[in-house]
Amino acid sequence: MKPISDQQIVTRLKLENPWWETGAIPAEQAGMKERPYLDQAYGLMTDFTLRRALVLMGPRRVGKTVMLFHAIARLIKSGVPAKRILYVSVDHPLYNHLTLDDFVAKFKEIASLGPDGGQAYAFFDEIQYMKDWEILLKHLVDDVPNIKFVVSGSAAAALRLKSNESGAGRFTDFLLPPLTFYEFLLLLGEDNLVEITSSGSTFWYEAKNLERLNGLFIEYLNYGGYPELALSETARKDPQRFIKSDIIDKVLLRDLPSLYGIDDIQELNSLFTTLAYNTGNEVSLEELSKNSGVAKNTIKKYIEYLEAAFLIRTVSRIDKNAKRFQRAAAFKVYLTNPSIRAALFAPIQENDEAMGSVVETAVFSQFFHDQGLNLHYARWNAGKADSGEVDIVFLDTKAQAPERVVEVKWSDRYFERPEELKSLVGFCKKHSLSQAVVTTKTGDANKEFMGVELIYLPASAYTYAMGNSIIRKLASRRNLWRPGMEDSPGRIATVGAICRK
Repeated sequence: MKPISDQQIVTRLKLENPWWETGAIPAEQAGMKERPYLDQAYGLMTDFTLRRALVLMGPRRVGKTVMLFHAIARLIKSGVPAKRILYVSVDHPLYNHLTLDDFVAKFKEIASLGPDGGQAYAFFDEIQYMKDWEILLKHLVDDVPNIKFVVSGSAAAALRLKSNESGAGRFTDFLLPPLTFYEFLLLLGEDNLVEITSSGSTFWYEAKNLERLNGLFIEYLNYGGYPELALSETARKDPQRFIKSDIIDKVLLRDLPSLYGIDDIQELNSLFTTLAYNTGNEVSLEELSKNSGVAKNTIKKYIEYLEAAFLIRTVSRIDKNAKRFQRAAAFKVYLTNPSIRAALFAPIQENDEAMGSVVETAVFSQFFHDQGLNLHYARWNAGKADSGEVDIVFLDTKAQAPERVVEVKWSDRYFERPEELKSLVGFCKKHSLSQAVVTTKTGDANKEFMGVELIYLPASAYTYAMGNSIIRKLASRRNLWRPGMEDSPGRIATVGAICRK
């Protein structure tokens, strides 16, 4: 049997790195619009002051590979010699017997990189297919300081686990989530539907064409989490195949079982389907165990696995006094993107019964982009005269006290009847909150009720505003704000209180 020759490997590397010959990224590799997250990731990819590799992780099909190509295009445009940039798709069968050290050795040879040969960049895509990658990468970071290493992969749970175990102090994790509604409109070229206006210390997001915005919002609920699905009419015709087969099934059938040794894949799949159907609703381990016949401890582990794979997020419950239950029996589960539900069941329509919970999922999915938010929901039942719920409560991390609240609705009923929001208003008054955000279908105004200012905003505009605000907030944290963007870091909207500075 003939072994694979070095020449064959070099030939393959040249195919994967056409800019070595042409000096530019091919149009088909960088044709999609850049995601705003690139600004943040690029700063980390090009920072040689800290000896760290960047680990780009996230769910399948959110655009990680495209982001790598966009970063390479920027490097070339900035003046980095094209031959000093290596890209490798690790999952190619030709590379099965190679290690990261082998690739780096060939890269040094091709690019004529000596010990002091200047700065270079190495991008390794789908890194989870390489055995012991995290150990090898850590050594490369220490031993080859003039090469900046960036690795990415879709088995997000595996990457995070191994990065935390072996890469402490040498790896920087960067999570690329599904699209925000703001990014969805940006990709479609429809972001001009919402305009930021300001007056003094007050600013807000104004929908220029609310009917159009609401229509695109429903498209986002059904198709908007993944760039390819958002832009491809072919993929939209069969979202079940695109999302379920290419994303969910690969995670449930391959990634999680191989990482955690799960034996009963059907059991895990059944639980995920149940949770997806009930996104935005309160569930309990007791109820899930009773309905499925699976032990509560097993269900708890499955939920942890699904969270590690970035398919779901759980949100803890607090009571009317904003205290967490010592033995929390109930919690809410949200899909990390609402389009997963549409792919598993059917696209949702404007007046479907499930719109409320799916819209709530969409709002929550924007907040999940900011890992620093302390999100909860409030529910209490102290008798018929004193029971209620608040959909989103932002707790101040230090004081553990509510600082903002949001009630998510896809209806104008509460815009017209604020008296039906007594639970929300009562919670605000108890915790000295002067404002609360209430989303609507079309209602847009501020109203005072029982001494609390209710800020009514269309759910579509609010979801756009939150996605926009959070991305700008994250960019400002890393000092990556660029001139020409809509606003300055000093005027970033406070998350959850979009109408106020």
